[in-house]
Amino acid sequence: MALPISILSSLQHQHLGLGLLIDGLPDPQLRKMVQVGKWSVFENIVHLATYQHTFLIRVEKMLSEETPSFSRYTAEADPLFHDNLERTTSATIDDFVETRKSVITKIALLKELELTKKGLHPAFGPMTILQWTEFFLLHEAHHLFTIFKLAAELRKN
Repeated sequence: MALPISILSSLQHQHLGLGLLIDGLPDPQLRKMVQVGKWSVFENIVHLATYQHTFLIRVEKMLSEETPSFSRYTAEADPLFHDNLERTTSATIDDFVETRKSVITKIALLKELELTKKGLHPAFGPMTILQWTEFFLLHEAHHLFTIFKLAAELRKN
């Protein structure tokens, strides 16, 4: 199966809504914990930016190995996540946008046969690169919606 235009379009555009979601909120507010024990807007942004790197590594592994097995990703266990928490919001968003260009290029240039290569997800079982990409986008959408809700709470106060 070829790369569906819906996936390509989402890869190219979904992340661009972030600017509108956080428009007008200063950095200190973005870092404020709105719900006890839950990530701030900033931490959600760091997670999105950081996970893209993991996604690219996983795609490369699926291309080079026969159905590699992946452990569950947790930001808390990712040193890059912790390093990125020390960055500015602006630098984090710049990385998010720049890394997305690499994700788009990588996925868009894959041949049909490459899109069918699989990796083993610990909860969902074997998934093709195409399915991993859809999962990646759904995961990102979930965090963008979380950012939307948190930003709305911040604007109320």
